[in-house]
Amino acid sequence: MTNFTPSQPVLTPIANHKEQLALAERGVAKLAAGRNDRWYPKFHIASPGGWINDPNGLCYYGGRWHVFYQLHPYGTQWGPMHWGHVSSTDLVHWKREPIAFAPSLEQEKDGVFSGSAVVDDNGDLKIFYTGHRWANGKDNTGGDWQVQMLAEPEDDSLTSFTKRGMIIDCPVDEVDHHYRDPKVWKTGDTWYMTFGVSSKDKRGQMWLFTSEDMVRWTYAGVLFEHPDPDVFMLECPDFFPLTDKNGETKWVIGFSAMGAKPDGFMNRNVSNAGYMIGSWTPGGKFVPETEFRLWDWGHNFYAPQSFTADGRQFMVGWMSPFVQPIPMEHDGWCGNLTLMREIVLGEDGDIHTIPVAQTEELRTSTIERDNVALRPNTSLTLTPDAQACEIELTLDLANLTAERAGLHVNATPDGSYTSIVFDAQLGRVVIDRQAMANGDKGYRAAPLSAEELASGTLNLHVFVDRGCVEVYINGGKQVMSSYSFASEGPRAIELVSESGSCVFSSVRVHELASIGLDASSSLDTVD
Repeated sequence: MTNFTPSQPVLTPIANHKEQLALAERGVAKLAAGRNDRWYPKFHIASPGGWINDPNGLCYYGGRWHVFYQLHPYGTQWGPMHWGHVSSTDLVHWKREPIAFAPSLEQEKDGVFSGSAVVDDNGDLKIFYTGHRWANGKDNTGGDWQVQMLAEPEDDSLTSFTKRGMIIDCPVDEVDHHYRDPKVWKTGDTWYMTFGVSSKDKRGQMWLFTSEDMVRWTYAGVLFEHPDPDVFMLECPDFFPLTDKNGETKWVIGFSAMGAKPDGFMNRNVSNAGYMIGSWTPGGKFVPETEFRLWDWGHNFYAPQSFTADGRQFMVGWMSPFVQPIPMEHDGWCGNLTLMREIVLGEDGDIHTIPVAQTEELRTSTIERDNVALRPNTSLTLTPDAQACEIELTLDLANLTAERAGLHVNATPDGSYTSIVFDAQLGRVVIDRQAMANGDKGYRAAPLSAEELASGTLNLHVFVDRGCVEVYINGGKQVMSSYSFASEGPRAIELVSESGSCVFSSVRVHELASIGLDASSSLDTVD
């Protein structure tokens, strides 16, 4: 394929970008002014008002950590995409920055879609993203017309950007509309780009491009095609190397598999974000050595993006409210991101994801208890009202007779709660929302290996924010992220034991401070 990668960026303005940004700021501020904070997070990133989805442009640059995100500033449901922005000096406290991008070019008139950030050979930052417009000019009934775009910051603060324009057009005869979410990296002397594609045969693919100057790109082939013919698009792709215990480089390919059908405990969400581990020779195809594995087994995890800084690989995901009812959309805001996580390749040869160590700096007080024994069908209140806390549990599996043991969080006077428990019959960790009065219900179940089940202990690291939970299992071997919309009244956290007894050999409950974004103003100054 040729003739769809121009020698210079194509720039076609249709609106004044600064004016569009100002309108977006006013839209967010209007929604934030009437925001209901009953589920608004204290230590997760969210927009002060409006809908958010995918994390974008993650980077460390100019002495600050930067997180951008997809934003609809005029409503609490998905709409024309902008880029919101927060930054931090310490990965603990975050500051709101001005909205970074609004639609202002012909190629992006219906949305500035997702993309990534990378530092070039001169130490300058470049932003690659997808420009989106409806093929029929008005709505999604005629499909998408998507292209890849380039922008550059006007200074090191990353508070304003110059759009360079389109750098990769869409060969519409080879693509079934979906064509988005660029990820750029350098291996050797060559810059590479990949993004997700639905081929003309409706197969989920990631295409590979090369460049010497990050402006003129050349198509190099299909990096990877998903073997499942039901998967029609690989959304929000990622690609990066990790070193295994033997010092060998492994490549991790990540994507959200659109079209994958549920299979037992797998693929229970609308679309499912996961990864494969394998090998890659620069310029060639990715060769998987593992099956597709989920990044996160919760109800509400999607579109993760990773980046490299300080020799480590970090990742943030979107807690996606795909399934109605979505009660927070009536509160002036909708959606938040996960905690910042670090990705490592464990001794077992698999991915482990853990909260960044800096998260511990949010702790303000701690309750400690050891060797807590519960009789059958009993509970113990750890704290009568918690809206932002972290719980570390060690459950004694060797002497467990309970069928389910763990936590009830967001337990309110009306009898509502979310269960986070080990289920002995399944041999899995379960988030069960059946007893919740608000939002979607159902349960999700994360697997434990035979070695973990035989080890005699289970470690759970649980974060409870006002409207969501994250569960890290055995040092991040598996993770679960779900919304949990508490009812009115105090929100207790309880240890529970169902149909049998259990012992928690260690219990730690840490109250957590705000990261500085839960004020209602659209631009905060916490630093």
